[in-house]
Amino acid sequence: MSKQDVAGNAEVPEAQAVSESEIAVHWKEEATIYPSPEFIGQANLTDPGMFERFSLENFPECYKEYADLLDWDQYWHTTLDTSDAPCWKWFVGGRINACYNCVDRHLPKYKNKAAIHFVPEPEDEPLYAITYQELYVRVNEFAALLRDFAGLKQGDRVTLHMPMVPELPVTMLACARLGVIHSEVFGGFSGQAAADRIADSGCRVLITVDGYHRAGKMINHKVNADVACEMAEKLGQTVDKVLIWQRYPGKSVSDTPMVEGRDFIVNDVLKKYAGKRIDPVSLPAEDPLFLMYTSGTTGKPKGCQHSIGGYMAYVAGTSKYIQDIHPEDVYWCMADIGWITGHSYIVYGPLALAASTVIYEGVPTYPDAGRAWRIAERLDVNIFHTAPTTIRMLRKAGPDEPKKYNYHFKHMTTVGEPIEPEVWKWYYEVVGKGEAIIVDTWWQTETGGFLCSTVPALHPMKPGSTGPALPGIHPVIYDEDGNELKAGSGKAGNICIRNPWPGAFQTIWGDRERYVDTYYAKYCKDPNSKDWRDWPYLTGDGAMLAADGYYRILGRIDDVINVAGHRLGTKELESAALTVEDIAEAAVVPVVDEIKGRVPDVYVSLKPGFDSDEEAKRKVVAAIETTIGKIARPKNVYIVPDMPKTRSGKIMRRVLAAISNTLDIGDVMTLANPDVVEDIRVLVQGKEKVATKKGPEDIERFGDD
Repeated sequence: MSKQDVAGNAEVPEAQAVSESEIAVHWKEEATIYPSPEFIGQANLTDPGMFERFSLENFPECYKEYADLLDWDQYWHTTLDTSDAPCWKWFVGGRINACYNCVDRHLPKYKNKAAIHFVPEPEDEPLYAITYQELYVRVNEFAALLRDFAGLKQGDRVTLHMPMVPELPVTMLACARLGVIHSEVFGGFSGQAAADRIADSGCRVLITVDGYHRAGKMINHKVNADVACEMAEKLGQTVDKVLIWQRYPGKSVSDTPMVEGRDFIVNDVLKKYAGKRIDPVSLPAEDPLFLMYTSGTTGKPKGCQHSIGGYMAYVAGTSKYIQDIHPEDVYWCMADIGWITGHSYIVYGPLALAASTVIYEGVPTYPDAGRAWRIAERLDVNIFHTAPTTIRMLRKAGPDEPKKYNYHFKHMTTVGEPIEPEVWKWYYEVVGKGEAIIVDTWWQTETGGFLCSTVPALHPMKPGSTGPALPGIHPVIYDEDGNELKAGSGKAGNICIRNPWPGAFQTIWGDRERYVDTYYAKYCKDPNSKDWRDWPYLTGDGAMLAADGYYRILGRIDDVINVAGHRLGTKELESAALTVEDIAEAAVVPVVDEIKGRVPDVYVSLKPGFDSDEEAKRKVVAAIETTIGKIARPKNVYIVPDMPKTRSGKIMRRVLAAISNTLDIGDVMTLANPDVVEDIRVLVQGKEKVATKKGPEDIERFGDD
């Protein structure tokens, strides 16, 4: 191993001693930006007394305020039942229906208002709106089909493997109307991924589409259904019926043959149910609404089970107060409904508030980098919600494109991972035109909704910081030994939540032991206790708390690199690299070093118009050394044509870590751009393919999504 860095300098001694139970933090605090009087004047939440009402002294009864945003068939007798700790039950004794709350109750006032704006990827196809009345009709007819043709009933599970088409929320709501538990699989996942989820949840019905548009191509999706059924059978679960929505009713876009007796075209069968109405089933609040499987690249996916009453109350409350959604708003969340963000903040939260929600079929940069802003202009979108991954993609593809279009956002959200301050500033200044409030939200599949964020009309924004905890959420940061790390200490550790909240998942489907071990066992004070105070929830993320009460999320604990005893968060290094003007995207992975144990390798891609040269590499090294220190000096900086990405746009750091450490890269054919992996491997390892080998566990699993 060389003892020189990419700049050719000799290595230097470590500058700062940090306990191995803490994560070293070197990120500087950014200046705050205050909300405008115009935004505050129209905001849903301007009362700072909300935080007092949601204090621990008023817990758990404070959450009645969220639950009262919904219509209940029967009120609950117990707000929080802890008898099966830590499998919390909310609003026990209450009865409710999620579909009724998203559709039926809006009809008297909003039946002619757009519930869904659908934007096809091809720009020569017209956009169209589905009103709340039309949504009501479609949901009822499909619910009748599910009940009377597919034989589904309350408590049954059904797997959906669908892309971003309006039939997906129709299907979800029809399931919710009947009390059928839906399990949506991200449309970009393989048939094998769908099979794993079918088998785990015991589904006998699969609902899918024949095809959809993606990056200018028509994707044959029906073929995935055949693979899913075949593989599920091998796993012991038989699929009796496959219901296939047609992307263009009356015309098939897939040449994959139908299987007699198993496959049915929904658009044909639906004709028998025209005009049918199905009363929404009144369901116990603690019954499951859906399963959302985590998408880890290693290990068995976890089926996170979310309730009806608690989940719906939480997403309605956070949509109203953090997203600031009003019925008159046009709201566009550019996530995929296949992820929890889409469930909570495209479908259930916005529709519970009678908003108009936008569903876009395709890629944000197709056919060019201006597409997103043309959609925003056309629909007069005023709330925009997306992930740092997408923001970086748009910044790379067209940094000046937003200036060309006449749209105006009042509010923008970032979600899914920490956003680097430089990217945040572009989002605010260029995309938001200096007008929009940004909420940098932190949460997870398991949490159902936001945990930390600024309340947009109450708190100033701070680039790189998610902000304080939401009303009713009470975090604590522990080191590995269970010691609390206080505000302003400059030290980071594992962020946990002291108390339950209604949006939290109830358990892992069929695996309570894994649920307890993964999320509660580490800091549990008494495994026999029924007191929620003894069961802090372990999020698995690293964080620090600034003196002003704002949290900075450092990413997954698994993404921490231990460099000679210094636990460095990769997000800090990536953020430092992105301060270099040339750099569009950055990814940091650990590489084995015989002296320090692990050191960082940095992968960067350049903005259009910038050359790939040694000067860019030197700038990246200098930025990291200046921001963090010489202890964080990268072993290598690689300029790559593109990052290996999932179909949802997330950088697959696991693949980069495997390349840096000459490990087995694994199957990459499900990536959005699998060909770039070999280009990067050749860049790093040379023309000759290096024999693969197993490596340290922390390297093998690094950066799993």
